[in-house]
Amino acid sequence: MLTTLALLIGLTAAAAVSGEEVDVELVLAVDVSRSMDIEEAEVQRAGYVNALRHPDFLNAVRGGLNGRIAITYFEWAGTISDSAHIPWQIISGPGEAAAFAALVEARPIAMRRGTSISGAIAHGASLFDENGYSGLRRIIDISGDGPNNFGAPVTPARDMATALGIVINGLAIMIRPSAAFGSLDDYYSNCVIGGPGAFVLPVHDPEDFAVAIRRKLILEVSGAEPPTRVIRTAGPAYDCMIGEKLRPGAMERFLPEQGR
Repeated sequence: MLTTLALLIGLTAAAAVSGEEVDVELVLAVDVSRSMDIEEAEVQRAGYVNALRHPDFLNAVRGGLNGRIAITYFEWAGTISDSAHIPWQIISGPGEAAAFAALVEARPIAMRRGTSISGAIAHGASLFDENGYSGLRRIIDISGDGPNNFGAPVTPARDMATALGIVINGLAIMIRPSAAFGSLDDYYSNCVIGGPGAFVLPVHDPEDFAVAIRRKLILEVSGAEPPTRVIRTAGPAYDCMIGEKLRPGAMERFLPEQGR
C-alpha cells in the first residue's frame, strides 16, 4: 500500500509531465498546535470542508481564466510530518471539490507541540517546486491561533517566500485571545502575511469560522480585492519575536544556532 509521501511524489511526478495551466496554485496550511483545543480544531476542520463544497467557492473556481485551480493541504505545529499532507489535486468542478473535501474530512485530528509558522511557510513554499502546475498566482493560505514560538524566526521565512513571488494570506484565530502578545491579527499583518494583495482575516467566534474560511478561499481563487484590508506597515516598534520570548527556553535554543 502506498504511503502518503509516495502518493504525493507519484502525483507530483504525473503533474510534472502534464504541466497543466491553472488559475491558482493554492497551499492550505492548517494549524494543529496544542494551543488549539479540540473544539477549535474540529470547527476549523469543518470550516475548510464546508468551504470546499460550497457553491460560491465552486463559482469562483469556474469564473477564472482557466476555470480550474491546483490545491494541496497540510497540517503543521512545531514540526510537519509526512502523514500531514494531502497531495496536489485539480479542482474544476463539484466532483473534484467534494473528493478533496472528503480527504480533509477523513483525516484524524491530532494536536502536536509548538507553533512554527516559519516552518509552515518554508514547507509550503517548497511544495510549489516541480509540482508540474503553471499557475497565474501562487498562494500559501495559513491559519493559526498564536505567534511563532518554535524553529526559525518568521519574518525571514516570509521574506524568502515572497521573494519567490508567493503570496501569503492569513486566518488569525482569536476565539480565545491572549493578552500576552496582543492582537493576533496585528501580529499576522506585521510578521506573517506578504506579497501583492496579501490579507489576514480574524475569527473571533466559532460560528464565524465557516464564513471566514469560505470568504478567504473565494478571495484567493477569484483574485478579488478584499473589501476590508487588515494590512499594516511593519515598523521597528513591532516585535515579531514576541512568541519566542514568551516560550520558556525558546530564545536560548535559537541563539546558539545563530552563533550568538
